[in-house]
Amino acid sequence: MADTRARLLESIGPGVTTKELDRIAEEEITRQGAIPSFKGYAAGGPIPFPATICVSLNHEIVHGIPSDRVLREGEILSVDIGAIVGGFHGDAAFTVGVGEIEEDSRRLIDATREALKLGIAEARAGRRIGDISAAVQGYAESHGYSVVRQYVGHGIGRALHEEPQVPNYGIAGRGLLLRKGMTIAIEPMLNIGGWEATQLDDGWTVATADGSLSAHFEDTIVITEEDAEVLTSLNGAGN
Repeated sequence: MADTRARLLESIGPGVTTKELDRIAEEEITRQGAIPSFKGYAAGGPIPFPATICVSLNHEIVHGIPSDRVLREGEILSVDIGAIVGGFHGDAAFTVGVGEIEEDSRRLIDATREALKLGIAEARAGRRIGDISAAVQGYAESHGYSVVRQYVGHGIGRALHEEPQVPNYGIAGRGLLLRKGMTIAIEPMLNIGGWEATQLDDGWTVATADGSLSAHFEDTIVITEEDAEVLTSLNGAGN
């Protein structure tokens, strides 16, 4: 998945369609002998998800469907990638600017990336889900951003979405005890405006209710006694 992310980052720019990015992602995932896990996924929408990746632009938070939409200078794009390797799922996401972007957009992206790193830093045996949640929420809100509440991180393994839920808000010391060997996907979603979200007419795409910009980062990790191992990164250090 890290290789797929790298290829997409090289390809994102003004004039490229989101459908072309989807083609590149599917080509890279299958080249490595993996299976796209989002394509045909039936939970969450009225129809199975029709693409390999989710592409969400600007005020869209998650689950955007690739199309002939052309990327334009100054937009921000969130890409969510899922793949199955040896029967096990991996799930990762990142947000990037299209060409030159406004300073507000850059700061949002940087803050969301940092919130993920802080959440991962709390993920070790003996800690609790709330420690991850509080780290993400505390950092986001201290920088003036809201965290999406309707959509959260999750357990992951032989199924794409498993228990436990991993919210991006909560109280430190609360929630499920983290144990060595657990695999979870941590995925902060930060908005410049309010945290409320709404689903668009395609039945999948989720956007901010107030039309404000949103950013999304995610990594799949395994809990250890020490620092968590990031499974969706080449160097094990995450986005």
